[in-house]
Amino acid sequence: MTGLNALKLDANVVVLGKDRVGKSALTVRFLSRRFIGEYGNIESIYSHNVVMDGRDITFNIWDSPCCQVLRNVNIQSIIMQKKVQWANGFVLVYSICDRASFNSVTKLIQSIKDFQGMVMVPMVIVDNKRDLNHRWTVLSEEGRMLTLTIDCQFYVVSAAENYYSVLMVFHGLIDRIWKSKSAIKKQAGIKDIVKSMSAVFARRRTDSL
Repeated sequence: MTGLNALKLDANVVVLGKDRVGKSALTVRFLSRRFIGEYGNIESIYSHNVVMDGRDITFNIWDSPCCQVLRNVNIQSIIMQKKVQWANGFVLVYSICDRASFNSVTKLIQSIKDFQGMVMVPMVIVDNKRDLNHRWTVLSEEGRMLTLTIDCQFYVVSAAENYYSVLMVFHGLIDRIWKSKSAIKKQAGIKDIVKSMSAVFARRRTDSL
């Protein structure tokens, strides 16, 4: 990327989590700075322009119900595959008060790995509802240990109480996406150089015959 294009990025982000973990509240908090509570399992897609560290970022955010709420396994698989193909990054949300939601995130990670092949899509894991820590059933250390297995970032937040902690989630993910896209472009550039050099040497061999 060169010139002005080097400072622009379109990022497709999928936000996933079980019902009542606060994933929609997290999304809307980032978009509007306001806390609206949880909508439930509603499919929503948002577009949001921000400037982060001097870069012009367009977030396309797919706030999606967890596929596991669907009973048809084939439909689950098709929907997850579409999400992985579309996404540049994932925000995986669980609630500090809900052990099942944490277990769901571990299954989501495996599903993403199954579809993405050799290219690792950037992810962040979010431990939400920190304001309800008196009702915890999942230790923050468990979330941190999970992130170590997939080399992603981990955030403990309260979408209900704090905008800036939510902002850091998306800041952290966009940094990962930026680095991932830059690495892919660099690899593509190297492959193009190798192909060009191979073509040159092939012509030289042909001319010498």
